[in-house]
Amino acid sequence: MNIEVWLAYLATAIVFSLAPGSGTVNSISNGMVYGWRKSLASILGLQVGLAFHLLLVGVGLGAIVAKSATAFALIKWVGVVYLLWLGIQKWREKASLNVEANVVQVSAWQLFRQAVMVNLTNPKTIVFLVALFPQFLNPAEPQMLQLTVLGITTLVIDTAVMLFYVTLASKLTMYIRSARVMGGLNRLFGSMFIGCGALLASAKA
Repeated sequence: MNIEVWLAYLATAIVFSLAPGSGTVNSISNGMVYGWRKSLASILGLQVGLAFHLLLVGVGLGAIVAKSATAFALIKWVGVVYLLWLGIQKWREKASLNVEANVVQVSAWQLFRQAVMVNLTNPKTIVFLVALFPQFLNPAEPQMLQLTVLGITTLVIDTAVMLFYVTLASKLTMYIRSARVMGGLNRLFGSMFIGCGALLASAKA
């Protein structure tokens, strides 16, 4: 995998992690209620769930892409359509964060387990990865090494982004609750997803 392809994936992974979703809501909720330090356990839990999805996608896609150029092209265009659809859905979505700021004490282990389940039970994550990964794989090169690089990049970026959300939520609690702010974020990241889809559609297979 050359540096240009990796940088392109890096940019896409950042958009993927920044876009409001169940992991984002989990991080923001914990940041507001428990503070950023205690919420570190939930961030770790999210990454465990994400790593499980990455493993499933990686094992399956490695064999498919290596054996069939047609399958590679097909999944690529499915990915383009999905990115565009996701962008449109984000634009139309009216999101708000409704969290009761109760102060019931929970352990770091409880936050960890809850976060693992948040990502494990989110089917959009695995669908997104199935659509996304083929765009950045070279069928002529070893698949597992490429998938490992993409997977590690995804985990590092998502960890950094969730830490950002947790820290932001702990400091700006009242603002981040606003439906207007969350709606603005949805439109911003929806536009980014549409842009990524357009770039992928114009790229050579």
